[in-house]
Amino acid sequence: MADLDSLVDDLRAEGNDLDALVTELTPEQWAAPTPAAGWTVAHQIAHLSWTDHVAERTTSGASGDVEAKEEFALTLKKAWENPTGFVDEAAEEESRDPELLSTWRTRRRAMNEALTQVPAGTKIDWFGPPMSAASMATARLMETWAHGQDVADAVGVTRVATDRIRGVAHIGVRTRDFAYAINQQTPPAEPFRIELTAPSGELWTWGPENATQRVSGPALDFCLLVTQRAHRDDLAVHAEGTDAAHWLTIAQAFAGPPGVGRTQSGREQA
Repeated sequence: MADLDSLVDDLRAEGNDLDALVTELTPEQWAAPTPAAGWTVAHQIAHLSWTDHVAERTTSGASGDVEAKEEFALTLKKAWENPTGFVDEAAEEESRDPELLSTWRTRRRAMNEALTQVPAGTKIDWFGPPMSAASMATARLMETWAHGQDVADAVGVTRVATDRIRGVAHIGVRTRDFAYAINQQTPPAEPFRIELTAPSGELWTWGPENATQRVSGPALDFCLLVTQRAHRDDLAVHAEGTDAAHWLTIAQAFAGPPGVGRTQSGREQA
């Protein structure tokens, strides 16, 4: 993967692109339903605003800010007290912010700056296992891109893919075994070969060249699949081998319980 500065640059650019998409929306469009059940465009941005703020707090805590570290510990405690509802509750509360877009801009700038200040080798606490600053930046990029897709779908905009989605694809590959575990299945022992064509035309690869289980296709389609933003039958992602084919039915790059995905040709579910 790229170095931390490049990853933060990609994260910043992804946020700016989504910002440009929503900044001219009408009040009616902000209230438009997205493919995530019960979430409007405002809820999507509110969720990103909240999670960017929490990411900044825990990242600052990793750099020695005691108050920020304690603040994240309190947030984590509240999350464990309401594991199935805290995300929705936070999105609902934040969506009522009359300065939502401005708040999100301030928070994501603070998060990006905090990520660049993490001492080398330091792990950042999160809702799952602690992670490096590079992993946090990649995870935030993945979530920004995925929720940005929900917004684009809601307002009928087709986004132009960029090679920034390499970070999304990387998480999708790295979370293979997690997808099995969250579905209470045993992952295959053998590594898979993943070959994806980037928006720029470059070939991105993971895994051994001689692997018998293989996945290939456009990187954009793979990213839509692992973030469950499109149905597999609407995507040009191909599998060779029964294990690889099965993985594509459960692939999940995001944390939390298994998603229900989207229906074919319409993306009607979250």
